[in-house]
Amino acid sequence: MKTINTTHQMKAKESPTNGILIIDKKTGMTSMDVLRRVKQATGQKKRVGHGGTLDPLAEGVLPICFGQATRLMELLVSQTKEYTMTIRLGVTTDTYDSEGVASEETEYSHLSRETIEKTLEKFRGTFPQTPPMYSALKREGKRLYQLAREGIEVEREPRLVDVHDINIVGFALPFLTIQTECGRGLYMRSLAHDFGQELGCGAHVSYLKRTRTGLLSIDGAMSLEEFEKEVHAGNWRNFLRSIDSLLLSFKSTIASERTAQLLRNGQAVSLPIQGQRIGHLDTYRIYTDGGQFLGLIRYDKPVDRWVPFKIFNLRERSPHFDQ
Repeated sequence: MKTINTTHQMKAKESPTNGILIIDKKTGMTSMDVLRRVKQATGQKKRVGHGGTLDPLAEGVLPICFGQATRLMELLVSQTKEYTMTIRLGVTTDTYDSEGVASEETEYSHLSRETIEKTLEKFRGTFPQTPPMYSALKREGKRLYQLAREGIEVEREPRLVDVHDINIVGFALPFLTIQTECGRGLYMRSLAHDFGQELGCGAHVSYLKRTRTGLLSIDGAMSLEEFEKEVHAGNWRNFLRSIDSLLLSFKSTIASERTAQLLRNGQAVSLPIQGQRIGHLDTYRIYTDGGQFLGLIRYDKPVDRWVPFKIFNLRERSPHFDQ
């Protein structure tokens, strides 16, 4: 008699897993360590990725994307982020954080809070920043941190970075705690190092926590251990955010079934969006009239048409349909 694998049949009948999980990463783990454990726990091996690397020292918001949500990972990486960082003045390290080897110690006690705050203002706005040697950037196919471990230092091109807001929230020398809101590509370790150089006493990161990525806040995050317990209980999918939860900053509209099908087929459409001033390449969320999130569309002003930007094939009614 042929044995029927009921477990396999149950898995085959499960609807595809699409959504975003917010993990509160703990210090000591790499982002890939977290991703591997999530994959191992859930059995989801394909179309799973994280939305923005955190250093092993850092903790906080690490978005994990499942299924069709992986198509938004690049968007996640580019979104505004918030960090809380503690800086140790007076000591410079080779990695720019407390896990590195101290390379220089300098007196800091003469620095007043006024001087420190005035210097910090230089790191508000748009400015060039040189990435650290201990980073995952590549030079001729090799990671910079690999070269650094071999004692090799190479020239790095400065990049323009954006700091939207930066403030001191804790002052107990030699430690400063700073809250930062920044754009893509900023290295917090380099920010601490460069700030120390500007003060003339050196500095490094002793604590770093990402508290927000885009609309994903630490308040909605769960630890990896909590998540693994929910996997064991069979409830883990209940903790996934819908794909459009990342996109609530965009305005929304509704498509008829015919318009939805045209967009799925990659065709441009006309939409009766009224009472709004719409510019070229303005982006909207769009839903079917049944409440499913269809995707993102962009306005092509020269031809007065809306073109598909990111289109999804989702069955579930979105909890954000009316927002």
